[in-house]
Amino acid sequence: MPLDISAINPDPAMLDLPWSQPLEDWPDSHLAALPRGISRHVVRFVRLSGRVVAIKEITEHLARREFQTLRTLRRMDLPAVKPLAVVSGRTGAAGQPLDSCLVTQHLRFSLPYRAVFSQRMRPDTARRTLDALAVLLVRLHLAGCFWGDVSLSNTLFRRDAGDFAAYLVDAETAEIHPQLSDGQRQHDLTIAHGNIAGELMDLEAAGLLDEGEDPVEIANRIMFRYDLLWRELTSEERFEQGDRWRVEERIRRLNNLGFDVDELEMTTDVDGASLRIQPRIVDAGHHSRRLMRLTGLDVEENQARRLLNDLDSYRAATERQGDDESLVAHDWVTQIYEPVTRSVPPELRGKLEPAEFFHEILEHRWYLSERAGHDTLIEDAVQDYVQTVLPGKPDEAAVLGVDTEEIPIRARPVRP
Repeated sequence: MPLDISAINPDPAMLDLPWSQPLEDWPDSHLAALPRGISRHVVRFVRLSGRVVAIKEITEHLARREFQTLRTLRRMDLPAVKPLAVVSGRTGAAGQPLDSCLVTQHLRFSLPYRAVFSQRMRPDTARRTLDALAVLLVRLHLAGCFWGDVSLSNTLFRRDAGDFAAYLVDAETAEIHPQLSDGQRQHDLTIAHGNIAGELMDLEAAGLLDEGEDPVEIANRIMFRYDLLWRELTSEERFEQGDRWRVEERIRRLNNLGFDVDELEMTTDVDGASLRIQPRIVDAGHHSRRLMRLTGLDVEENQARRLLNDLDSYRAATERQGDDESLVAHDWVTQIYEPVTRSVPPELRGKLEPAEFFHEILEHRWYLSERAGHDTLIEDAVQDYVQTVLPGKPDEAAVLGVDTEEIPIRARPVRP
């Protein structure tokens, strides 16, 4: 049987690889020294035309099935490795048949979980990494993907430009459905809990898990985070034209759960508007760097998060999701941010710096909208805030650089 290579974009260099040898016997001259996860099959990283590919030895039926599943996941814009080829018809030097191979593109900057946890990480970094797995599982389930073998071993973790993301790397058992039933989701979660707890116990035995961490409790926490995120993203809520404050409230709840918003999309029909939010996990400083890149505004991290949320909400409300992000950001600065920050009367400009003032206005508008049950114009929020709140604020500019011992301490009334 002749060698058969079924590829999306055939690379002639693939013919030069030693397909007549079992994958575990391939010479080091072809291999790339990258950390590998635990797999039931033989997997090797191989240099090919200046890049690195992952090759897994598997039966032809499973290889072709997984190839098509990964292609479907990629078309659905879900985090999964990119399939490149299926190589079948392999025979050894003595003519014996060899298993087929699935070839995927190596995901740059990604690591298997053992490599991630072998590094000493801060507790918040470890939490964000595991949150990324919860996000991946929610995104797959929302898209109708039943994984079937959820585990840390079948996941790659990637930190790139401040993002924490998890990618599906093994789709042998995955199935794509129009929609998952609650039973299918729960089955995936049951498998996930058992696999993750077991894998973390292995890390504990190897001394790679922080002392005092309970593998079962960590697995419970991932499931809990999944449930919180699933409910927040799937709860039915309709929005009227003047209900932008409800969109902000939804983003606020996600932020309070520790998740950030990557994409926010509103679709409108005769019954109102529906909201689609895609969460992500980000590293410290990500928001201030993104805001600086888009707008030139140099602000603190929490201020930047709040301003970016308003920018994303503005983008959805104006139905400009398809426009260039920098152009939308420019319009938001000139039409929203600058008019608001310039509206402070000269005698009150020492109260708050511009970014903090804008943040306070957003909070005040949300409060007024919630109380009224409909959107409050930002101009009205500015006017009310300047009249009722800002005059009572201390002058930040006046106390900057002053020794704290020189600031008088005023007794506060004891609340009953």
